[in-house]
Amino acid sequence: MKEKGIFITFEGCEACGKTTQINLLSEYLQKANRSVVVTREPGGTAIGEMVRHLLIESANADNMVPEAELLLFAASRAQLVREVICPSLEEGKIILCDRFLDSTTVYQGVARRLASESVRTINTFAVGELMPDLTIVIDVSADESLLRVQRRTTGKCDRMERESIDFYKKVREGYLCLVRQYPERFVLVDGLLEVKKISQRIWDIVGARFLLK
Repeated sequence: MKEKGIFITFEGCEACGKTTQINLLSEYLQKANRSVVVTREPGGTAIGEMVRHLLIESANADNMVPEAELLLFAASRAQLVREVICPSLEEGKIILCDRFLDSTTVYQGVARRLASESVRTINTFAVGELMPDLTIVIDVSADESLLRVQRRTTGKCDRMERESIDFYKKVREGYLCLVRQYPERFVLVDGLLEVKKISQRIWDIVGARFLLK
């Protein structure tokens, strides 16, 4: 019988460096002869990518209400969990996911101010009993996050990137609250460090937590 896989999620404010660090961790794990699946939210499946376009890129979504946004994120997540994540975990693979249910808790629950109980119920319905084994939050200030978005944006910003500095501040505080509330699952990493130092820190955390070294 195959050993069950490992589910690691990455969270943080806009432009905190999640994607870069996910790719670097994937390289470390593959060099350690581990089977890795990299995915993202919203997206990760054909259905999820269609939802992602509607949520983030479509001009038609500018007037989307927070409740609709919450449900669309949950729909993409439900598909990803059942189509990709759970089957891969059963095969003993390591899943690296760029955002998961904690993004909804923070972005829609804290920053959009939707009722926390409603957000929790919808999150639970979408993922069932699945929870990450480890969640890495790459932390940068709201000012730094906004500055990085402005630097990297060559064309039109997406919906989240166009949010105000107050929204960014709420997102960051939401993540910091989760880190304090669930220290057994969350690890906070300083996103202002050099990329290589961040990747080494993450590799040390993952290696020690799951005895991969």
